[in-house]
Amino acid sequence: MNTNTKYSSAAIAKLAMMTAISVVLLFIRIPFPPAPFLEYDPADIPIYITSFAYGPIAGLIVTFVVCFIQAFMMGGNGIIGFLMHFIATGLVAVTIGTIYKRNKTKKNAATALIIGVLIATVVMCIMNLLLTPLFMGGDIRDVIKMIVPIIIPFNLLKAGLNSLATFLVYKKLSGFLHRESLKDAR
Repeated sequence: MNTNTKYSSAAIAKLAMMTAISVVLLFIRIPFPPAPFLEYDPADIPIYITSFAYGPIAGLIVTFVVCFIQAFMMGGNGIIGFLMHFIATGLVAVTIGTIYKRNKTKKNAATALIIGVLIATVVMCIMNLLLTPLFMGGDIRDVIKMIVPIIIPFNLLKAGLNSLATFLVYKKLSGFLHRESLKDAR
């Protein structure tokens, strides 16, 4: 999908489909044992796939819609939950979409995912320092104590597992995602 042209109706339908799949995957929630208020979900996998297939802007659009639905329609902690999810997932989506579109190789895909995970983990440490005291009504010193044993491992685990799954399934789905019509399927 070229960001300089209008999206085709087939591409818009596929973005909507990836958004819907991501929203369904939000229902799979696995608490993170050191901090059960943090939960792993595989909802970022379709977002990462979208970024690979259609680029960073499309990935960010799907991220925005999914985060909005989760935060405001599924009890996902309102504006703070929206910001945290949008920033964490959006950083990975933009990073992988930007890096991968330059050179679409398996090695570059792996590199893009690793860089995306690392950037998101670092930025989420900062975001937690800024927003968690507001959300949980605690002190920043309590958040600082959580950085190494909870925040870093959680973000590496969540983004890492979703990146690994994306890496394993993207090429299998890319043919479908890049088809413009049913005629191309023949």
